[in-house]
Amino acid sequence: MLNQSEWNQRYHVQGTFPLACHVLTQYQYLLPKRGAALDVACGLGANALLLAKHGLETHAWDYAEAALQKLQQQATQQHLIVHTACQNVEAQPPEANCFDVIVVSHFLERTLFPHLIAALRPHGLLFYQTFTQTKVSDTGPQRAEFRLADNELLQLCSKLHIIAYQELGTIGDVQKGLRNEACLVGLKL
Repeated sequence: MLNQSEWNQRYHVQGTFPLACHVLTQYQYLLPKRGAALDVACGLGANALLLAKHGLETHAWDYAEAALQKLQQQATQQHLIVHTACQNVEAQPPEANCFDVIVVSHFLERTLFPHLIAALRPHGLLFYQTFTQTKVSDTGPQRAEFRLADNELLQLCSKLHIIAYQELGTIGDVQKGLRNEACLVGLKL
């Protein structure tokens, strides 16, 4: 696992700005018209920018200050407000009942799931997307502990009402569809 200095270096040299994650763009029509949103382990904050464009009070947390600085520059250029915080979410998870939307993409810390679910307000939505152990290419982390087992995301989010779930694995034409990743939208009742 990279330390904070290594993450800062990675983001400092990264030139391209990513798109928001598939699960958020695919299901953005489920977002509330107002409320507070959190992009966890936001990296360069493409998800946070989409949430802010949607009109949500958006918070973006990451361990890398370099990523947060680039996010703030993008937000300013786009006339958006994103509240950034350099925060190790594993050591300081979100407080209970604070957010209407939480987005996590390409980050997996299994012990964080109870905190994420608790941080959602009633009728809050969790958008989650990360890599799976069943894969068709080498994209994503190489170590199995940083990838989800088959249907593990469903188990980790079992206290939520599942609105949408996708995990294509190696079934059918592996050249089509989002492979190597599981996506979930869950509602806290």
